[in-house]
Amino acid sequence: MRLPENTRNLLTRTLNVLLGTAAVAGLFSLCEPSWIDQTILMLAALASIVTLNRQLPLQNVLSAAGITAAIGGLAHAFSACSAIPFGPIVFNSQAAWQFFNTLPWTVPVLWIVVIFNARGVGRLILRPWRKVKSYGYWLIGLTSVLAVAFDLALEPFAWHVKHLWLWQPTRLAVAWHGVTALNFVGWGGVSLFSLMLITPSLIRKQPGGSSVPEYQPLAIWLGALLLFAVGSAGAGLWWSVAADAAIATITTVFAVRGARW
Repeated sequence: MRLPENTRNLLTRTLNVLLGTAAVAGLFSLCEPSWIDQTILMLAALASIVTLNRQLPLQNVLSAAGITAAIGGLAHAFSACSAIPFGPIVFNSQAAWQFFNTLPWTVPVLWIVVIFNARGVGRLILRPWRKVKSYGYWLIGLTSVLAVAFDLALEPFAWHVKHLWLWQPTRLAVAWHGVTALNFVGWGGVSLFSLMLITPSLIRKQPGGSSVPEYQPLAIWLGALLLFAVGSAGAGLWWSVAADAAIATITTVFAVRGARW
């Protein structure tokens, strides 16, 4: 099932306006977790789902979203209990309602936003090679790398600015603003596993369709990085700001280059 084109267009425009408004409001509430943050996250997830529904049946998109949320959520819940696969993390019980007093409901939704939009950006970057036989494997790999890059930008903002979770110290010497390197390895592995399961649902079975590049994932991607950068700047986390700017610049250059190919 695919929503009618007029309905999809109207829904997309409405979500974009709401998401933009909420994001601007979020810039003025950077100190503590708030309902604005949760609203931004939900709108971003809905916009990501509607964007994919332009190309794929709704049941395929919802199936992929459900699998992504389940795998990412379970992995984080397991890490909160055993420190595997992301490392020892403690979620702030005041930030959002939690499943079984362990996992905030926002974490599975976050995984949908990250994976769907990282994949969308990856498709733009790899657009010149979309007819190569190994394109699907390259897309899975690049999406996993982009998901790790997104988390690299997210972690200082989520921990030091929003206080959504707390990382416990480990014996590993390598860390990013106190976040263990194991976390980023875990993000890469979980992303790769999720993509291996959901990719069959995200392949267009019917030939043809629009060849126009889809810029919506890039817009959401850059909006999130901007929010992280502003929050990190307010907290004086200048290395984080520099990383956010670098990730945004590199992905934008390659995505626009690929889309115009």
